[in-house]
Amino acid sequence: MKVSVALEQNVNFKGTSGTGHNIMMDGPEEFGGENLGARPMETMLIGMGGCASFDVVHILRKRRLTVDSCVADIEAERADTEPKVFTKIHLHFKVSGEKLTEKAVGLAVQQSAEKYCSASIMLGKTADITHSFEIL
Repeated sequence: MKVSVALEQNVNFKGTSGTGHNIMMDGPEEFGGENLGARPMETMLIGMGGCASFDVVHILRKRRLTVDSCVADIEAERADTEPKVFTKIHLHFKVSGEKLTEKAVGLAVQQSAEKYCSASIMLGKTADITHSFEIL
């Protein structure tokens, strides 16, 4: 896997994935940022949410369950001192579909967290990661 990150202006960067997709990132205003993109650490949480959400949906669909929507709301805390790594992360999944059960969704969330989500497992080396879900 390869990506590229290029300075656009001030502290605004364009990340380009190996598949050709772009993500704009910008630093905080006190360092010259202009709010032209997400902060780099926000993109890490977005990536983790995407990875975990993909797993949950894939696992449920593999069990032949219908998933109409899946939203992962993520809250995180960071260390007060440098490096300001994530210390706590909570993912809350809101899933809707047909015939979804607490058991099926709970197992999908657990399997993502413990076995499949590379981003969660990697970030779990520095952060306490918790999960919750609701079926809408």
